[in-house]
Amino acid sequence: MVTLSGLFTAARIIVTYGPGFALIFLLNRAIEIERHDIVDHYHRVQDRSAEGIYDEYDFVVVGGGSAGAALAARLSEVPKWSVLLLEAGPDETFISDVPQLFPTLQQSELDWKYVTEPTNHFCLMNENGQCLWPRGKVLGGSSVLNAMLYVRGNRKDYDLWEHLGNPGWGYESVLHYFKKSEGVHEHHFAQSYFHGVHGPLSVEYFRFVSPLMELFLTAAAELGLLNPHGDYNGATQHGFARSQGTLRNGLRCSTAKAYLRPASHRPNLHISLHSHVQKILIDEHYKVAYGVAFAKQDLHSRIVYARKEVILCAGAIQSPQLLMLSGIGPAHQLIKHGIEVLYDSPGVGENLQDHVAMGGGTYLIHNPISEDSLSFVMPKLITVDAIKEFIYKQNGPLYAMPACEVMAFINSKYQDPHEDWPDIQLFMAAYSDNSDGGIYSKRGSGMSHDYYARVYENIIYKDSFMIIPLLMRPKSRGRIILKSKNPYDHPLIYPNYFDHPHDLNVLIEGAKFGYYHFSRTKMMKVLNATLNPFIIPGCSHYPYLSDDYWKCMARHYTQTIYHPVGTCKMGPKYDKWAVVDPRLRVYGVKGLRVVDASIMPTIPTGNTNAPTIMVAEKASDMIKEDHLKPY
Repeated sequence: MVTLSGLFTAARIIVTYGPGFALIFLLNRAIEIERHDIVDHYHRVQDRSAEGIYDEYDFVVVGGGSAGAALAARLSEVPKWSVLLLEAGPDETFISDVPQLFPTLQQSELDWKYVTEPTNHFCLMNENGQCLWPRGKVLGGSSVLNAMLYVRGNRKDYDLWEHLGNPGWGYESVLHYFKKSEGVHEHHFAQSYFHGVHGPLSVEYFRFVSPLMELFLTAAAELGLLNPHGDYNGATQHGFARSQGTLRNGLRCSTAKAYLRPASHRPNLHISLHSHVQKILIDEHYKVAYGVAFAKQDLHSRIVYARKEVILCAGAIQSPQLLMLSGIGPAHQLIKHGIEVLYDSPGVGENLQDHVAMGGGTYLIHNPISEDSLSFVMPKLITVDAIKEFIYKQNGPLYAMPACEVMAFINSKYQDPHEDWPDIQLFMAAYSDNSDGGIYSKRGSGMSHDYYARVYENIIYKDSFMIIPLLMRPKSRGRIILKSKNPYDHPLIYPNYFDHPHDLNVLIEGAKFGYYHFSRTKMMKVLNATLNPFIIPGCSHYPYLSDDYWKCMARHYTQTIYHPVGTCKMGPKYDKWAVVDPRLRVYGVKGLRVVDASIMPTIPTGNTNAPTIMVAEKASDMIKEDHLKPY
């Protein structure tokens, strides 16, 4: 039930939407007129008309996201191969290039707008206990919606993949593909053995930062926790460092921009937007995938054939959904929905993992030397002047990424300190949920009006920062289940956060580190960093800041960091839960692969966009090896 204070908050937010959307409209028009580098008419992907799509291609790639865009571009490097890329969404918008505005893309036309199934165990601040799970419905996929953070994970993650029965997936093997994809623009990284300089995916620092960035690093130095190389993608992951981003000249560098725009003029690559794939076509007798059925712009369904392979790059939610709709998956699920079982694969949709985060770690601060804000207070920064600076000077706060100016990887008390394999990631955010008055961050997280009113309404627009802890290697496992055999029905998502008690124990150690260690450094004391005094609704019966209170806080302000993986697990034939083999070929069906984050047997220690692109790079070489002998 919404309280009076919740109604007040709802009304205030509605009133402030008008000016906010007016500024975004103004920015969009200004980009259209003045920023030809963003408009990029010549290089933008041209949608293939329905009439221009051939009946048959060598390869049909389903999904133009982080993996699919990279894979299609690499396969089209072979001139004699024809490649069709099918993407359900549109091309990127102009606004999606602007780093600061990434939260506005969630719940927009570029988002699939998934929600998890209701629960009483997490996401309790949201309506009905349902977490929002944004996923990109756009060319470039979630690389268009994400916070652009470039993180590869830990060498031990990939050595574990190999140990689990996946030869060729150890760190020394996959490092080549991380470097192949990367075109780093920061000079000191360009000299490093661990970085690539010639790849299509541009990597830079964010162009605009708040004063808090250096203060965060100063506090980390006090604790002796600076990354020794300033590079969590290098020799050592542990410690604090400035965030690296998938950026080109300060703007978002999605896989659509990095891979498809340079390749889109190749005559052997066709890209069809607004094309919703409904089913993979599989010969029932020979168990061979030979094409797909899809509808373009909601018109009648049509079929396109694949001479060599159908490659599924639809992501950790839709790849298992499409396999099940096509007759590959747990037999009991398929039978329940009247789907003919072509291959009983019990692992399809299982093994779901995500990096769950704990929000609410807001610290109010005070600038000791002036009245200027140290953090990003949106009404002061998203202004007409900021738009002018973005348009005419190619700088200013619209080039910022306040959600994570500094990133840290640290050990909880449960992790062996002698291993460089941190179990907690921290986002040091130069803003908080109060900083925008609830316009963007509240909407993106799904927070209820009543929750916002009770926790943030009294501190809106105050100078503050957030410490956001993320659980790196969850023991809990969720699943994706079919809702029906209608391809337009979203599947049922059960993340099962905190099913294993270890996960919650580790996560709250990250929050406690922020409070008991980071906020008590000399640097933070100068800023009078003070945890938001307003008690989390539903947690007041626990002693304040006891472990039980922190756990209650995590169950209320539960947040996905948009990293679902694992639902089409890669593994050896003897693993009954494996869906694909180490060459990403689907067990039980020929001519069909899965190439995206769903194949990851375990989740990497860090953001998953760069690892997903790595998977596509490696897969493209494997496919070339299989079909171009000798390669």
